[in-house]
Amino acid sequence: MKKIVFMGTPDFSVPILNALIESDYEIVLVVTQPDRPKGRKKVMTPPPVKVAAQEAGLKVYQPEKLRAGYQYILEYESDLIVTAAYGQLLPNELLEVPQFGCINVHASLLPELRGGAPIHYAILQGKEQTGITIMYMAEKLDAGDILSQAAIPIAESDDVGTLHDKLSELGTQLLLKTLPDIFSGAVEPREQDERLATFASNIRRGEEEIDWRKDHTEIFNHIRGLCPWPVAYTTFKGDPLKIWRAQKNENTYPGQPGEIVDATNGSIIVGCGNHKGIEITELQPAGKKRMSAGDFLRGTTELTTGMKLGD
Repeated sequence: MKKIVFMGTPDFSVPILNALIESDYEIVLVVTQPDRPKGRKKVMTPPPVKVAAQEAGLKVYQPEKLRAGYQYILEYESDLIVTAAYGQLLPNELLEVPQFGCINVHASLLPELRGGAPIHYAILQGKEQTGITIMYMAEKLDAGDILSQAAIPIAESDDVGTLHDKLSELGTQLLLKTLPDIFSGAVEPREQDERLATFASNIRRGEEEIDWRKDHTEIFNHIRGLCPWPVAYTTFKGDPLKIWRAQKNENTYPGQPGEIVDATNGSIIVGCGNHKGIEITELQPAGKKRMSAGDFLRGTTELTTGMKLGD
């Protein structure tokens, strides 16, 4: 039985780990990020992969810095290392040891969208399809040779949450399909074309704010490309206003970008840079719970037609 070290951290990795547990391979060690404080009370919380691994009775290792702790992993003499959204680069000393190498399950069609937020950027950039790449790992981020790929369409109804779940399932199936070819030597690695490489770095706070000067399709993609985390926001009377969900409105509206052109009948429509509209359907004022636009309007007289968001 081939021995595998699995390295992953968030929810995306859990179905992949569970599938490996149920397969004919032996998971000799699970490596994941350390527990972190979470929520307002800063409660130390284990990563989802740790929880799944412990439920399966697997050994778990959580080095703060992998470069300082990789030698412990070598003691398990695995045939292959599988990573999926682990969160740290693997040192070359670790990449060179397993007989069948180190492979990664990446949530994009490489060389597009290398980096830590490929699902977000697939929607933010308005792509019509994305997918999964199984690849050999290299010292350079997400630049290793491609072993297999599978694509799926991105529906206009998708947000990061739904696309995340679809890609996690696709990655699980593609990995299970690719592993036998790796161990039998039937796989034919394909070098990435560096000229086509694009990048999807982790989302910074400043990138979450809505720019109402953009056209309504860009703003719609911005809102669903940040939902359900970290969530897009604008400002209202100087306070942040999170926008959870919205839809495009194809009517033409004169006026300034960010101007509220309709705030009646449970609907908040905001004008955009191309004079089309965004209809906000779900929002969260500062210090309050997430709510529908209708509930928000029924509880306030402060937001009215003609006011501006984002000032």
